[in-house]
Amino acid sequence: MTKQLVNHIRDYYQTTDLVPLHEPNLNGNEKLYVEDTISSTFVSSVGAYVDKFETAITKYTGAEQSVATVNGTAALHVALKLAGVESGDLVITQSLTFVATCNAISYCGAYPLFIDVDLTTLSLSAIALQEWLGNNATLNSLGVCVTKKEARAIKACVPMHTFGHPADLDNLMRVANKWNIAVVEDAAESLGSKYKGKHTGTFGVSGALSFNGNKIITTGGGGMILTNALLGPRAKHLTTTAKIPHQFEYHHDEIGFNYRMPNLNAAMGCAQLEQLDKFLTSKRKLAKYYENFFKNTSMKFVSEPQDCDSNYWLNAIICESKKQRDHILETTNKLGVMTRPIWSLMHTSKMYRNCLSGDLSNSDWLAHRIVNLPSSVIKEPRVE
Repeated sequence: MTKQLVNHIRDYYQTTDLVPLHEPNLNGNEKLYVEDTISSTFVSSVGAYVDKFETAITKYTGAEQSVATVNGTAALHVALKLAGVESGDLVITQSLTFVATCNAISYCGAYPLFIDVDLTTLSLSAIALQEWLGNNATLNSLGVCVTKKEARAIKACVPMHTFGHPADLDNLMRVANKWNIAVVEDAAESLGSKYKGKHTGTFGVSGALSFNGNKIITTGGGGMILTNALLGPRAKHLTTTAKIPHQFEYHHDEIGFNYRMPNLNAAMGCAQLEQLDKFLTSKRKLAKYYENFFKNTSMKFVSEPQDCDSNYWLNAIICESKKQRDHILETTNKLGVMTRPIWSLMHTSKMYRNCLSGDLSNSDWLAHRIVNLPSSVIKEPRVE
């Protein structure tokens, strides 16, 4: 069966070479726009392409304002600051996530509080969230959600849209609002994904996108904060070293961050965004190709949740056992087709093993069974 899978993947990509997990597709105007940036000499965090990219992302996602950053982790860090997360606070998130989610929380001096995921969305479970809060939290006299035992403030909730599949946003927002907890979406993987027709990253107080080299569109390195018109100016201020605007003098009114995206990266982003709809069509075609292959097998293909349009950033299957998962990983990689397991659970890592958590049975079950499959967009002849 595994060798059949390898042949199936090779047939799709029409190659006998190494099949990567997810490589960038740079066949548009990337070179033209980057050369234009070099000619302008505005290659750093000030330049026309930064403004163009922010405007284009705002229009594409339907966010009120977008602020470009050096990477997705920086975007999430500042998004948490915008939500009021401070040193010593607790931030709810999932253990089944990439380490950057938890690192951004730590940058604020806060601590992750791990809640289980749904087996369908692979993202934060609203049911598990409500159950944990009902048993372990209360609203204090100021209306702040705090733990019953130590009165530690729970300021934010960070669902991560795993592999680009939207979380159960209606129910997560309902629970979070009931407990006065700000929702900050880790939408690093879900550009182009929609929940009931609305783009991910635009439901909470803020959202964070990533444009790393392995994402659906890339700027080489980069991220974006999606937020509202009230918080947008503050996001830009914080990411620009909190510098007070002045013609020539340098004054800063608080501790800020040197997080602005360089113009070079934004130029590439503008070219990539022009092709995003084409990339989405290609990815959904590949997802259907995989889905048909895994019908009537012991493995389950991870499909988009109900009422959602997923970008299928990384295609995934759920194996029936860890033994089967390991066999697929070992055989495919040996035969030159890159596959990967899901990330190690954050609550088992050295940095976060002492953090509070609820029951994580679903997370543990999935961590032993998920395999990511090659998901690159089919390359077309380069545009010159």
